[in-house]
Amino acid sequence: MKKTLYSFIALFAAIALASCSKDPIGGTATQEYAGEWYVTCDAVDENDNVIPGYEDLFGLGRFNIVTYNSSANNTNELMVCDLGMFWDFRVKTALNPANYTFSAVDAQDYIDPDCLVDIEGAIYKNAGRQNNGSVADSICIYVSFSNDPYPDEYGYSRYKLSGVRYSGLVEND
Repeated sequence: MKKTLYSFIALFAAIALASCSKDPIGGTATQEYAGEWYVTCDAVDENDNVIPGYEDLFGLGRFNIVTYNSSANNTNELMVCDLGMFWDFRVKTALNPANYTFSAVDAQDYIDPDCLVDIEGAIYKNAGRQNNGSVADSICIYVSFSNDPYPDEYGYSRYKLSGVRYSGLVEND
């Protein structure tokens, strides 16, 4: 009787375990372009040249921004957000996956709906270097804001945010 009971329990356990297969977890449509980035902010002229003396314009040093998929999870949309560390903006951009570029003209800022944002960016695969010398993806973004008085006041065109993908290693912070 015990043997039959143990056999029944073993058979039931085997069936229960076999039926518990997990579905594979998929990524987002923009996972190759999404990430956390360490960037610096410089002011540039109309030809996108950094203006001497306007490097690290606001004295922020390196700060984080993020790129991620939109809620629609389309392959042609990419969100860009500075996490409140620079201008406090979040915009949806058009993504061109073939050449790793994204842009928007007069995009409404999700943080400040009264602000329109012009943004052009590109991701360069394996074109950057971390502090420890390891190879990383790099990013370069040119951005301007409709509610920004500084460019006219100080004579520059827009901002350049550039840097490398966050590695998660303390030695690269």
